[in-house]
Amino acid sequence: MKKTSLIQKLEVSKKEFLEISKSIIQPNIISDQKKYRILLKKYMKLEKIVFLYEEYKKRLASLKEVDFILENDSDTEMKELATTEKYKILENLSSIEKESYNLLFSSKEESETEDNRKAVIVELRSGTGGDEACIFVEDVLRMYTMYFKKSGWKYKIIHAQKGGIKGYKEIILDLNGEKGVYGNLKFESGVHRVQRIPKTESQGRVHTSAITVAVLPKVKDIEVNINLSDIKKDTFRSSGSGGQHVNKTESAVRLTHIPSKITVECQEERSQHKNFEKAISVLRSRIYQNEKEKRLRKISIKRKSLVSTGDRSIKIRTYNYPKNRVTDHRIHKSIYNLEGFMNGNIQEMINLLKLFENK
Repeated sequence: MKKTSLIQKLEVSKKEFLEISKSIIQPNIISDQKKYRILLKKYMKLEKIVFLYEEYKKRLASLKEVDFILENDSDTEMKELATTEKYKILENLSSIEKESYNLLFSSKEESETEDNRKAVIVELRSGTGGDEACIFVEDVLRMYTMYFKKSGWKYKIIHAQKGGIKGYKEIILDLNGEKGVYGNLKFESGVHRVQRIPKTESQGRVHTSAITVAVLPKVKDIEVNINLSDIKKDTFRSSGSGGQHVNKTESAVRLTHIPSKITVECQEERSQHKNFEKAISVLRSRIYQNEKEKRLRKISIKRKSLVSTGDRSIKIRTYNYPKNRVTDHRIHKSIYNLEGFMNGNIQEMINLLKLFENK
């Protein structure tokens, strides 16, 4: 596709995005849930296209500046620098063109690659920082659930373990939505660090805590074959919600995959059978992810990139409350609107990570 034709298509998408932006906040649209969901879905797709379009225009402007230097500057060193810069810009433009084309003309019958998966398991766990880490797990959970709502995705809690004072030591979600759920959320796997003054801090000192996030693609039986003889099953009394049912029957399930030593608990359902089914689903996803990470670690050594490895031991992001800043360390990008980010406005960062990965 010619550049002029692509720009025209992107311009049309931008106009449509601006129109939907105005109409989607109208009371008559919000009250009509069916119409609202359709427009929201369009809005989310167009938002990605518009973001790419703005990035594309910036790169084209930079290209003009570089070409001007190459044509008019007599300094040999400057020309060499400009030539190197031009090569980088052209690479960026090619990457943006490719992604824009995919978004504009993606087929409805597109095969379900891993990035197109509609269902994922999201796991959040407290790390260093004690009670403050548990509270931050709850804060990040709220951030994600607000993002899910904006995206029109549905989630259900599979397992939850409360923190000592507040928040969660661990929480696991089963998330379902349109194609691309995993393709967007896979970048969230890793260590999330928070720097802020805890409510319990009397001296006003800034503390650093950390939590881990794992996003696992939900896989089918045929993708991961689990031999039941390799699984140790334990049952125990639920400590979660359930009214009189709690602590009366051993409905909670703990599964241990003996070869990999991976353990999964599920206690949110009242039925032991349902808890077993959910635990098996999580176990299958973890085994799949475990094998995938081994492969990706080998690849990442060659690529020198940790964006899509899903390595949960890598510090990927810092949330600095005193400076109102969230920084993604993989792409060295900071956004100075922490409040908005924690309210679920994380798509901009995800889009930048996608661009980086495509490069």
